[in-house]
Amino acid sequence: MAPIPLFTSPRALSPFFSLHSSFVLHNPQSSNPEPFKKALLATFWPEPVACRASRRPPASETASLPTTDPSVVEAEGTGAAAPSPGERFLEHQHARARAVLILKQRGSKEKKKNKRGKAVSSSAEACCYGCGAPLQTEETDAPGYVDPEIFELKKKHHQLRTILCGRCKLLSHGHMVTAVGGHGGYSGGKQFILAEELREKLSDICYDKVLIVKLVDIVDFNGSFLARIRDLTGANPIILVVTKVDLLPKGTDLNCVGDWVVETTMKKKLNVISVHLTSSKSLVGIAGVISEIQKERKGRDVYILGSANVGKSAFISALLKTMAKKNPVAAAAHKYKPMQSAVPGTTLGRIKIEAFQGGGNFFDTPGVHLHHRQAAVVHSEDLPFLAPQSRLRGQSFPVVSKSNLTAADNVGLNGFSIFWGGLVRIDVLKVLPQTRLTFFGPRKLQILMVPTAEADEFYHKEVGVLLTPPSEKQRELWPGLQSVRQLKIKFEDQKRPASDIAISGLGWISVEPFGLGVGQNEFVDCKGELHLDVHVPKPVEIFVRPPMPVGSGSAEWYQYQELTEAEEELRPKWYY
Repeated sequence: MAPIPLFTSPRALSPFFSLHSSFVLHNPQSSNPEPFKKALLATFWPEPVACRASRRPPASETASLPTTDPSVVEAEGTGAAAPSPGERFLEHQHARARAVLILKQRGSKEKKKNKRGKAVSSSAEACCYGCGAPLQTEETDAPGYVDPEIFELKKKHHQLRTILCGRCKLLSHGHMVTAVGGHGGYSGGKQFILAEELREKLSDICYDKVLIVKLVDIVDFNGSFLARIRDLTGANPIILVVTKVDLLPKGTDLNCVGDWVVETTMKKKLNVISVHLTSSKSLVGIAGVISEIQKERKGRDVYILGSANVGKSAFISALLKTMAKKNPVAAAAHKYKPMQSAVPGTTLGRIKIEAFQGGGNFFDTPGVHLHHRQAAVVHSEDLPFLAPQSRLRGQSFPVVSKSNLTAADNVGLNGFSIFWGGLVRIDVLKVLPQTRLTFFGPRKLQILMVPTAEADEFYHKEVGVLLTPPSEKQRELWPGLQSVRQLKIKFEDQKRPASDIAISGLGWISVEPFGLGVGQNEFVDCKGELHLDVHVPKPVEIFVRPPMPVGSGSAEWYQYQELTEAEEELRPKWYY
């Protein structure tokens, strides 16, 4: 009889691969992927097995053969129970889909592991509880330095988490010790880490399921908002916290400010679930933030994000102080709270804070250093000039007396230039007779007005003297006001300011009629267009925005948006 070739099905061969392939499939962390690949190839593309059939042996020969279990000799599913070609095809497709899914899961885990490699390794090492810098005993001037004897003693008693590094001790005594350089860093002083490296430490947060608490400085709302915050947060929910509201001018209605913040935030199209107006100094609004975190956390970790010097460490301290009244875990964590200082870039690494009784952590994170803020332009010694220390007071130009102001008065700004320290110059090219500019920012910066024809000579003579910052020491290295932006602003309503001109990292200038808020005086027609040239250092940004309602008369002119029920439902709520 001629030989008959027989081909076994994948199902028939499956027992031969079941043990080895199942081991690999259930062990995706196996360092040797070759057995896994061979098993898949054998499953999807089995080699044909040829068998030669000879004559049937006589009964006398078969009688002497040992008897065996038919289930061992015959492959499962052969004969009448053999699967049809369609069943084999479906089985192949299902096996292929399962294998692709396993490979995809394995690849995503490896990719995520690579993305988080630096963060995982950094969290495992001992860090200063004040700034998050890894502890070290070699470089005395570098962040994280600890005396070797103290380090060994604390290590012996498992108390490394209670160590404050030398740099943090200097910061706690008021020293201005900068550590961040690069694009967005600070000139002068030592630069131990680049701003780009600090941002890279936050790049893996978008891969985790966490709750984001994003901080924004109300004095520098546009400059500190972080335009590309989605790159850091991903699709995670955001609680927006507006800090330093205690610095707003006296008589400000926080209802108007809250609505203004929500309206501005809606244009950013972020996943913001609520907005909170807070003050870490007076603890205004802190209890509401804690309640919202407890409601939305759902077992997740909480990350505090924001630009440099926005007040993250002070905010966490206020949170822990308030939580400590009812939470013993938070009370213990408050003892080793992050360091607070006026120096941008105080926090240099993630600081893990155990503050919840049911598990979960707070994470204080390094501030995002933005190159377009004034802090990235001035010398490190001049940084205190940019930080408001008390409640803001608007300083208006031209200076007029409210008691003597009448509609017939013609006190104009045309042809004048106004200097805001040595950082901003505004040339008034064309304005209406009753236009005034009101400056809101740190009081340490002098505001001076001179004729535009004399402005260049005045600046070169007085920069570093009357016009500071820069200080006199840095005058020779100061690049000057290299960037000029031409603004055209329309006055449409005589009863409210036209707009705000916000200077990133400094404050804002309100453009308004100077009869606004006087009360008994009549207005002349103030509709028209204003032309201004604003000079700032490169690459400081200038924002033109709707006017922020601050001051005692803001509630009278601020207009709330009329919303439908559907729009109201989508709009985040605000609290204070």
